[in-house]
Amino acid sequence: MAERRLPAHIEAALSGNIADSAGRAWEGRDLSGGGNPLHAFDKDDGAVPAVYAAALQALVHGAADEAAVLRALTEIRVFVPVIAQLGGPEAADDVTAAPGDRHHEGDKEADMALVTIKAPDGRSALPVFTATAHLQSWHPEARPVAVFASRAALAAVSEKAELMVVDPGAEVTFVVRRPALWALAQQGQWSPSYSDPDLARLVGKAVVPGGSIRRVEIAPGGGISSRTAGGKVVGGGGAGPELRLTLVLEEGLSQEDVRSTAAAFQDRLQNLQEFVERVDSLEIRLTR
Repeated sequence: MAERRLPAHIEAALSGNIADSAGRAWEGRDLSGGGNPLHAFDKDDGAVPAVYAAALQALVHGAADEAAVLRALTEIRVFVPVIAQLGGPEAADDVTAAPGDRHHEGDKEADMALVTIKAPDGRSALPVFTATAHLQSWHPEARPVAVFASRAALAAVSEKAELMVVDPGAEVTFVVRRPALWALAQQGQWSPSYSDPDLARLVGKAVVPGGSIRRVEIAPGGGISSRTAGGKVVGGGGAGPELRLTLVLEEGLSQEDVRSTAAAFQDRLQNLQEFVERVDSLEIRLTR
């Protein structure tokens, strides 16, 4: 198996105190003071930060949007799960396997690896947790590494993950899609593409004047919504598609003309770097 290195800041958070993060209950730990090499968060009890809990509940009840949840993430620490991964020829590469699928032997060398998961569309995602209880419930073998959410986003980028999934398996799971992930990693501002006031200008660049496309209507994609564990629909936090573009075409086009018009439009969009950076995932509908 090829050696897998943890991102430097995650490795630094682990250094000197790996044993302390395994096999011990969170309750009763004292994380305060500058001498703790694993956690730099004074008086942290491992619970969901209040600012994030408030933003998420506001999203669930329709009183806030996805951007508000991301702003809350910029202020908090999260727990990144890492696991012991056996070294040597018998080691497994799949760090997403169920806990019962792993068979660790005491005489094997173990490295630390980030846990990554696959989104429904096949993209790689980094799971993070706002509370240790959420992480323990999701994967009992994983060890929590506390970092600011922006540092977790950097870890996701370094692992070539395009998504960050906050609290998978909890009552409410929130997916940070690629443009939001990049903004979080850079500690910058983010607006969903469907509410970006400048997006119409970018889309307009892909429309040929005098061509077969009369206009383009911009709306949220069908994949931005998510569901709570109890089945309630939430107006955000989904993995995508993030943006819906409806092409209103001129009358009388043949099926071949419709296909070629749509394909050419998509090609022009894909060549607009600014558009690609702002839009995570796209669905296109056609109407006449």
